[in-house]
Amino acid sequence: MKVLLRAAALLSLVLTLPVLAAGDAAAGKAKAAVCAACHGMDGNSVVAMWPKIAGQHAPYIERQLALIKSGARAVPEMMGISAGLSEQDMADLAAYFGSQKTSPAVADPALVELGQRIYKAGIPKREVPACMSCHGPAGEGNPLSGYPALAGQHATYTAKMLTRYEAGETWGEGDEASTIMTEVADTLLASEIEAVASYIQGLHGTIE
Repeated sequence: MKVLLRAAALLSLVLTLPVLAAGDAAAGKAKAAVCAACHGMDGNSVVAMWPKIAGQHAPYIERQLALIKSGARAVPEMMGISAGLSEQDMADLAAYFGSQKTSPAVADPALVELGQRIYKAGIPKREVPACMSCHGPAGEGNPLSGYPALAGQHATYTAKMLTRYEAGETWGEGDEASTIMTEVADTLLASEIEAVASYIQGLHGTIE
């Protein structure tokens, strides 16, 4: 319940934020070569430790780039790249990658039952909310509230991020989004993280 209340508070905060720069997808494509080595030219990383960003909500991508550039979100591999990006560059890149389609993936059949249960119902006895309450039943996310799309994301990357949240990592003092995730992940076991990350990898972003 506490996490859901914080999520509602985050939505209220997001609605009061200033409008981000308008991005140009064509301009973003021309600037995307610097991103391709890790994320793929179309945003579909082939290396599981690097996230797929194709099809991600453009405002979310833009915000993450800004957090990384400021140092609030620690991604050492991107510091050199993000330092040279202007606000317009970030908006253009976000528009381009957001317009791409996420490549489909599959979940480990042995982990689907547990992963699906956590994703759809949470773990009530430990007050872990259902992932779909914020990220949608098919992992499509919620751009209005700032919750990212998860469908098709590499299980390795998702598990890495959940483990870092479980350890208490946030993206700067007062950042509600990452603080919520530290509370969600706080009591998750390694086996539960593995299962829900695998289940997310097998989602396709549309309700069947």
